[in-house]
Amino acid sequence: MNAISKYGFAIRCSLIASLGGFLFGFETAVISGAEKNIQQLWTLNSFWQGFTVSASLIGTVIGAMVASIPAQQFGRKKVLIVVALAYLCSAVGCALSYTWLLFILFRFIGGLAVGVSSVVGPIYISEIAPAERRGRLTASFQFMIVLGIFIAYLTNFLFVGLGDEAWRWMLGIMVVPSVLFFCLLQLVPESPRWLAINSYNDKAHAVFRKLGEEEAMNSVLQADQVGKGAHDRLFQKKYLKPILYAVILAMFNQLSGINAILYYAPRIFELAGFDQKLAYLQPVFIGGANLLFTCLAMFFIDKFGRKRLLLIGSLGMFVFLGLVAHAFSQGIAAASSVLIYLIGFIAFFAFSQGAVIWVFISEIFPNSVRSQGSSLGSFTHWIMAAVISWLFPIIAEGSPNGGYYSFIFYSLMMAVSFFFIWRFMPETKGKSLEEIQEAL
Repeated sequence: MNAISKYGFAIRCSLIASLGGFLFGFETAVISGAEKNIQQLWTLNSFWQGFTVSASLIGTVIGAMVASIPAQQFGRKKVLIVVALAYLCSAVGCALSYTWLLFILFRFIGGLAVGVSSVVGPIYISEIAPAERRGRLTASFQFMIVLGIFIAYLTNFLFVGLGDEAWRWMLGIMVVPSVLFFCLLQLVPESPRWLAINSYNDKAHAVFRKLGEEEAMNSVLQADQVGKGAHDRLFQKKYLKPILYAVILAMFNQLSGINAILYYAPRIFELAGFDQKLAYLQPVFIGGANLLFTCLAMFFIDKFGRKRLLLIGSLGMFVFLGLVAHAFSQGIAAASSVLIYLIGFIAFFAFSQGAVIWVFISEIFPNSVRSQGSSLGSFTHWIMAAVISWLFPIIAEGSPNGGYYSFIFYSLMMAVSFFFIWRFMPETKGKSLEEIQEAL
């Protein structure tokens, strides 16, 4: 109770900012329920179907790439407000689209919002959270992502019986959380560290005081970042380590196949032999497992540390992805096992990579280049997601063993990630952002 009272303001601000993660997760997963109807509506072959699903990801890649510029120039809060409006525009536009090109345009706008929020949301939370709660509070962004994924799967299942226009309801329902996000953002302050490095010292002091972290202002001043604003360059030799850690971890996050599974979950279950209604129900179980194990990770991330969670996750994902590959190699006879194995994979992903990636990327860069570094990590994450998601239907439909080939590749990548994490990754738990900066 004392902790809640002490950190109440930081918790409220973090939860409001993390609503961008809810919209991120919903936007990411909702297409899984609509993609087959869209393919039939506009008679798309597997290549153009892959492009339609990945249109959002193309926007996400661009959004992640450019997010650092407005975030550093105008502040984290203003950018998040624009993100909320972009989500709203995407939801309305997709639901009302009657031509394929318009649908692609509004999916692209939604993708831009996802890309920007994947950078700016975790940055804002990491900069407002106290060191001893930063892992848990920044991981709340990931919790909201998986909650959004779960709600998307659930609403897809509930709307699937509405006929050929069901996909419009699936995509349009995102209007509700978009409006809520926009309204609640009016209640949070700007990031105190952004205020400090841009020489708004009085405003920064006021926010740190509300957070009960007045001594943090001195740490920011001593870190020699004040006044640099958006002018410090990321690509310098002194930042080589955090750059490599962010890029490689982001690559391994997507080489697990997570986004291919989220985007094509019903199709994967149909490939495994489930009928259509069950193929739409199974992802609800996956979303539920994702939610449960993200909650567990939030509890352990500040106790066990980031590195230990990543090592446990890599081993578990290696095993369960291998089992999924084996099930596909056995054909219809092993269909029932696919759900169990994918839930096992999701559990280990949520407990490790899912919870850690946005925390780690947002905390390893110094204040003056945090938005640029986070943008680079997120850009890498989403460019890999776009490639994996575009290729999956081509590989899955291009060969009778397409499912097997995809999952055995993902499994082997997790074995490689275990070695990288064990040998090279630093631990950042319990340190202030300025202490991490000094260490790296």
